[in-house]
Amino acid sequence: MARISNGLIGFLNILILLFSFVVIGVGAYFSLQSSADCERFLQWPVIIIGIFLLVVSLFGILGSCCRISFFLWIYLFAMFLLILAMLFSTVFVFIVTNKGVGDVISGRGYKEYRLGDYSSWLQKEVGNYKTWSKIESCLRTAKVCHGFTAKELASANEFYKKNLSPTQSGCCKPPTYCGYDYVNATYWDTPKTGVKSTDVDCKAWSNDQEKLCYGCNSCKAGVLATMKTKWKEIAIFNVVLIVFFVFVYTVGCCAMKNNRSDKYRRQFYGYR
Repeated sequence: MARISNGLIGFLNILILLFSFVVIGVGAYFSLQSSADCERFLQWPVIIIGIFLLVVSLFGILGSCCRISFFLWIYLFAMFLLILAMLFSTVFVFIVTNKGVGDVISGRGYKEYRLGDYSSWLQKEVGNYKTWSKIESCLRTAKVCHGFTAKELASANEFYKKNLSPTQSGCCKPPTYCGYDYVNATYWDTPKTGVKSTDVDCKAWSNDQEKLCYGCNSCKAGVLATMKTKWKEIAIFNVVLIVFFVFVYTVGCCAMKNNRSDKYRRQFYGYR
């Protein structure tokens, strides 16, 4: 008689199998439909994860439903590695995103961000020339600095009240402490008395629409602020997945025990 755990692990892995098709489909979409470098960059990690879930779920289905212990062993080992990897990555994300908050500026509807407020690991990652070149290309492709309406370009006060995203605040305008004079949302004049700070970001600002503050540390900090929020959301989702996979792994262990018990019973009755 089929054991409940074997049937349950088979059902759960059918769900994982269906989910893997969705993941692979998303990866294929990035590959075929996207023209942005940042979106194409996602295609292989997504496809690899989908294929991994597909193969693992097939081993789980065959091992539980067909009572093939060898496949079930492979399935449990792969699930154990998956749980460990997800646990490690989740803890790592919480650690590296623990630091870093935006500075509230008086009279401004947006915050400003400093690269030094973030973890050294994140600073090192965005400080890498190749990495930042790809991110900068994505920012231009996404046109993060081209979303201001004519009304918001009308006056400095209206712009200052705007609730800019961290990326817009860091990449689309010079830092407030530089003292640039507002002309419009993407054009700022150097004050007659000169900039108020010797910070490298004040020199990096350009009114060239292809440059703006994309080379500024404030831009890197704004990107990190956005990444921090997204990564924490993913980490919380990972916690839910870890709990689910631990449950699946536990049921799989019970199914493995059932397979072994059935094997011993067949051997016992066969020898009688």
